[in-house]
Amino acid sequence: MNKVTLTIKEAAEMTGLSTSTIYNMCASGQLPHTKARSRILFYRPTLEKWFAGELL
Repeated sequence: MNKVTLTIKEAAEMTGLSTSTIYNMCASGQLPHTKARSRILFYRPTLEKWFAGELL
């Protein structure tokens, strides 16, 4: 069973981007994410749609 939420590292592995690129894209609002306390999390279905170009 796949996890529903992903960490920065997991999102980087899934997309093939570096963790620093993921951090920068989150900071600039280019990547859909949520914050839980001090952690940045990604909802897998939303990230998959974004990566496929379905979300802009």
